[in-house]
Amino acid sequence: MEEIKNKLEKILLKANKPARYIGGEIGSVVKDREKVDVRFAFCFPDTYDVGMSHLGMKILYGLKNQVPNWWCERVFMPEKDFEMLMRENDIPLYGLESLDPIKDFDFIGFTLQYELSYNNVLQMLDLAGLPVLAKERTSLTPLVVGGGPCVCNPEPMTDFFDLFILGEGEEVNLELLRLYEKMKPSCPTKEEFLREAAKIEGIYVPRFYDVDYNEDGTVKSITPNVPETPARVRKRVIADFDKVYYPDSFVVPFSEIVHDRSVVEVLRGCIRGCRFCQAGFIYRPFREKNIDTIKNETKSLCEQTGYEEVSLSSLSTSDHTKINELLTSLSEYTDGEKVNLALPSLRLDSFNEELLERIQAVRKSGLTFAPEAGTQRLRDVINKNITEEEIMSTCKMAFEWGYTQVKLYFMMGQPTETDDDIRGIAELSDKILQLYFETPMEKRGRSVQIAVSTATFVPKPFTPFEFEPQATEEQIHHKQEVLKSAVRSKKIRLSLHYSNTSVLEAVLARGDRRVGKAIYSAWKKGCYMDSWDEHFQFDKWLEAFAETGIDTAFYANRTRSYDEVAPWSHLDYLVSHEFLVRENKKAHLAQTTRNCKEGCSGCGVRPECGGVYCGRQKTST
Repeated sequence: MEEIKNKLEKILLKANKPARYIGGEIGSVVKDREKVDVRFAFCFPDTYDVGMSHLGMKILYGLKNQVPNWWCERVFMPEKDFEMLMRENDIPLYGLESLDPIKDFDFIGFTLQYELSYNNVLQMLDLAGLPVLAKERTSLTPLVVGGGPCVCNPEPMTDFFDLFILGEGEEVNLELLRLYEKMKPSCPTKEEFLREAAKIEGIYVPRFYDVDYNEDGTVKSITPNVPETPARVRKRVIADFDKVYYPDSFVVPFSEIVHDRSVVEVLRGCIRGCRFCQAGFIYRPFREKNIDTIKNETKSLCEQTGYEEVSLSSLSTSDHTKINELLTSLSEYTDGEKVNLALPSLRLDSFNEELLERIQAVRKSGLTFAPEAGTQRLRDVINKNITEEEIMSTCKMAFEWGYTQVKLYFMMGQPTETDDDIRGIAELSDKILQLYFETPMEKRGRSVQIAVSTATFVPKPFTPFEFEPQATEEQIHHKQEVLKSAVRSKKIRLSLHYSNTSVLEAVLARGDRRVGKAIYSAWKKGCYMDSWDEHFQFDKWLEAFAETGIDTAFYANRTRSYDEVAPWSHLDYLVSHEFLVRENKKAHLAQTTRNCKEGCSGCGVRPECGGVYCGRQKTST
């Protein structure tokens, strides 16, 4: 520690935002290393500003540090300027709490939130002074562990990890570390420990599975090669969401971060079933906290951290069954303490004046909605389940309350999309613009603006669109030209996004183990920090794909048959393959599926998981 500390003192002021690299923030946990038996480095493979905003890190950091003889520390990807200084001064990647090198820890855990962070994992392992390939790390420790939403298909990253944690981490993390603590005195080999770890539900050890391929390049089979491992690894689910651990305090950073506020998780899962949305399926079942739990956690966090804003976190906050009662109860505290209450993730069809009044206190400049598609037909294809009438009604309400700026999010390249659907984006935007001038107001300004933002659709595993091809670059450019020619008002501002990052994201999202060689090759060529435009080097990625024999079109632009063995088919996220096939067929017929609140549609999630709606209705298609 002292050696690294002395070196840091000499270089910190040469770095941009040096406060990100020194630790010591209010709320950080420092322990006596002599009294610690298990050390865990929680690595977020992106910058401090991004990682410190991540709720999952806050939860697992507090959870592990509750155990007196365990110590969990935070580790982030340094910006390139500071990384260069670290390498020039022989400073290995270290934990912020102790300043100790993480290569000496028992566990190095990465949360995989986004495919374009994959190469950051390799860069961080290398900066730590460790081999990036799992087969070259032969000693028991450090064990390299992966978790987060991307491990629903971790196959492209299996060359680099010892094990993955599938699903929700609160319980399985404790079970894994308890197993290690129990076995540690007997000095097991890595193989012996991993065999025991594989017996824990939710633990996936990739080396214990063999993958065979067909002549056409598709996966033929995925089979266990040791008796301890199940044929399918089932994700972990927290059944009682009110009793699950939640921190009463956060680490408060010295410098500004992306989301600099308290965060309270109000529900998990989603009732909606939008067919493009991976989170809506892999986080099932739907569970919500009761009002008293949410209020107590809000009060505790605000008092312990000093934050004057709290955000209610979920995939769709307004789907809480008692949302209005919840807001009334919370406002008794937040209004009295002058704490702003932020409500992200609101659905168009659940918008009402009470919600609008609440968010107006925080966001006065404009409102953001996500119709996702410009025509009702395509919204039915993707199962968005909102009508044009609901869109117009919500925008009218916003205009009546004095809002003059509305931002609309759409996707391009969705299954069955036509040029008419693209022109529908412009037509819907124009209708909203005209609605502004038709809406009675006390005082009308001329500053109205409709901001239209489009992104490229990326098919993801465990969604009904996992079988669909991604639109090619040429197809997306054609669609963009159609949209630009259809927009005629200067008050409609277009933001058209197409980047080769979308291609890379699709390849990594639906890739198999062979893609790992391309990831390694691209990293050796200097590719990392790929989610940052200024660092992304697609030409180097193309070289890596070519050198390793990876055809990007095979993974990104190919329609997959329903009976093809997916690279993730041995992983069980509770939503059944049959349901995804059924939903895909309904999409091509532009047929919608009701949400869970209206009745069960038989997605396969087990009712004993404790969902609010799961199992309460007779299964129906």
